Amino acid sequence: MKSPCILALISTFICCNYSFSVYKKTDREIAESESVLDPNGELLLKWRIDYSIRKIRFQMILSDKAMPLNWFALGFSDRGDLENADVCLVWTDYRQHDHFEDMHSDSYGKLIRDTNQNCDAFHVDAKSRIISFERSFDTCDNDDYIIEDGTVHVIWARGVDKLFSSQGLCLPCTSAHDRGFIRVRLLTPVGVYNEKAKELKITNKNLKVPGSDTTYWCKVVKLPDFITSKVHHIIKFESTITKGNEGLVHHMEVFYCDANPESDIPMYEGNCFASDRPDSTRLCSKVKAAWAMGAPPFVYPKEAGLPLGGPGANKYVMLEVHYNNPELKDDWVDSSGIILHLTSDRRTYDAAIMELGLEYTDKMAIPAGQEAFPLTGYCVPECTGVGLPKHGIIVFGSQLHTHLTGVAVWTRHTRNGVELPVLNKDMHYSTHFQEIRILHRPVKVLPGDYLETTCLYNTIDKENATIGGHAITDEMCVNYLHYYPATQLEVCKSAVSNAALENYFRFEKRWDNMPISYKASPRANYMSIKPWTPLRAKSLDNLYTESPISMQCNRSDGNRFQGDWEGIPIPKIKFPLQPQSRHCQLT
Repeated sequence: MKSPCILALISTFICCNYSFSVYKKTDREIAESESVLDPNGELLLKWRIDYSIRKIRFQMILSDKAMPLNWFALGFSDRGDLENADVCLVWTDYRQHDHFEDMHSDSYGKLIRDTNQNCDAFHVDAKSRIISFERSFDTCDNDDYIIEDGTVHVIWARGVDKLFSSQGLCLPCTSAHDRGFIRVRLLTPVGVYNEKAKELKITNKNLKVPGSDTTYWCKVVKLPDFITSKVHHIIKFESTITKGNEGLVHHMEVFYCDANPESDIPMYEGNCFASDRPDSTRLCSKVKAAWAMGAPPFVYPKEAGLPLGGPGANKYVMLEVHYNNPELKDDWVDSSGIILHLTSDRRTYDAAIMELGLEYTDKMAIPAGQEAFPLTGYCVPECTGVGLPKHGIIVFGSQLHTHLTGVAVWTRHTRNGVELPVLNKDMHYSTHFQEIRILHRPVKVLPGDYLETTCLYNTIDKENATIGGHAITDEMCVNYLHYYPATQLEVCKSAVSNAALENYFRFEKRWDNMPISYKASPRANYMSIKPWTPLRAKSLDNLYTESPISMQCNRSDGNRFQGDWEGIPIPKIKFPLQPQSRHCQLT
């Protein structure tokens, strides 16, 4: 498709109008969101999702600071690479004609025109400096990316090159300033319940951000008296970003300091990984709010709120901000943070957080050299049976969590052997994009239900095993469920049974001649196994999927529910959920 109006006119404020679709807010299920694309905030991406027709309308808005351009590519790829990507391209040829095309890139990042054109309803408004187009969630075109719920890596590139053809245009050949990607959740939920409440801003104040590529900045804050004197409900939280820093602030979390109510926590402010960070601040680990770039406000259902404060709770929380500064600029000044919306008029139910997945233990490990090694944590029917009330709980939010090698996470939900719809799934997960996600539909979990959480890990560049544990170089596999009403069940996690792991190490020592020590820790024994051949990796996978498990079925006070939780057999899903049919048709 082409037009005599030129894309370059975006820089001169001359208006040219192409036809495009306008959504009217009727009874259709519509959601909207936005995120900056570049670290300098020159490019703002807005999108509107119409679930009734399964389409997204994108708007690319160029600020006054943005350079003139002759072409702009916006698209999607599995991990943010410009190679093997799906792209919608607008470009101007040397005759000053604009073209709009659906393209994909090859393994070198060079563009090829798709046989089927699925980037629809292009529109350029030079006066407003906006480029718009539509895209279906799924086009049934093998050259196109399927937009699913979860993390989406949105890629972009731009240039001033004079072109006679888009064929062969090389996206990675542009300068680092003119290309990049962001991680967002495109399929955000539709409108949510809101009410007025007190605001508590927990922010940095005129922080001179270090000039390094990545900074995690921690700031301990004492809660105000009106919160410490009476329990409040958090009913909403959202970000507040310093203007101009939209591309700098990557994600943020507020942690409650889970210490004795009378304990004072040092008012530390500094790098989260600094050697002089006080040990007592490590107790600030209970997530109360989390935001990531592109995330909308998180709003609790009208029936529930998350308790904060009161005389029986510690008086401190900690803000953690991840700054992404790839250009190593040393002149950033930031006062960003999170706004908590609170009410002293507590709602019907206290909300709570339950941990699913794997124990934080070195009994689990990921072999080196793996592209997608699975680990699964089990929340068995016996645990939900003793831990949940008769009428169950309502899960409305979920935060998936791994460390650096995690690439996918999902939780399956089963009742009486019959698998129900998945309880959160992210096949393009990144540890650098962790947010608490409102579920599209609340999920009821009953006593006796079975939940299993699986994480996939990529250790292709590792030489040694990656071990389960708390350090960032260790690994985790967790789904933090946000639910109501609050119960005593806080942790429902597992690890391979002690007996099964001991037998595995005996086998490796006796038959595989590995330097295993029966007195050494699991970590030391895993690290002594090398090289990790495909056979050894498969043997470890078999150990985890076929052996009995040790359960952490813990109350909120840290103690296990009564019973022998060692050597529990892994439950079987008798009737797995059938694959869903695709909602698409070729154009």
